[in-house]
Amino acid sequence: MTDREQYTPGPASGVEVRKYGEKWTLILVRELRQPPERVWQALTDPAELREWAPFEADGNLGMAATVNLTWVGTGRTLETKVTRAEAPRSLEYGDIRWELEAFGNGTRLTLWHNIDRRFISWGAAGWHICFDVLDRLLSGTPIGRLAGGDATKFGGWQRLNAEYAKLFGIERPA
Repeated sequence: MTDREQYTPGPASGVEVRKYGEKWTLILVRELRQPPERVWQALTDPAELREWAPFEADGNLGMAATVNLTWVGTGRTLETKVTRAEAPRSLEYGDIRWELEAFGNGTRLTLWHNIDRRFISWGAAGWHICFDVLDRLLSGTPIGRLAGGDATKFGGWQRLNAEYAKLFGIERPA
């Protein structure tokens, strides 16, 4: 059995939702064992993003520029402007903001993702799995990207979706 077949995500945790006016923001925090410089590389390099992120980028996200992001499973490409790239601390593009903070010998990684309220539990479950895949990639035991339709067919995603919906007191989308 491969590492991917053995992978089971942990329980829903490390996530909150905030409402700012009419906008909803999903906030996920994860502590990683690698230093911010290494995590930064995984957040900005297109080759590394293909290993864990729910989108592909046609350029490096580590500098202010316009890149095309293609979200896995949608077939749609969105022109996205990188509005902040302060290596290795802060990265912002589209509806996504990353903050990296040195934490012991590793990094506390925080993601803010503006999201439609109807899809909060989906987004939390999806990002939870992406963070797990990122952690394994950074640790040298990659299991390959689990995003888009592949993630929703994965049993762990279904469980996480239900757990996050209950945690946030919302109905799961059909």
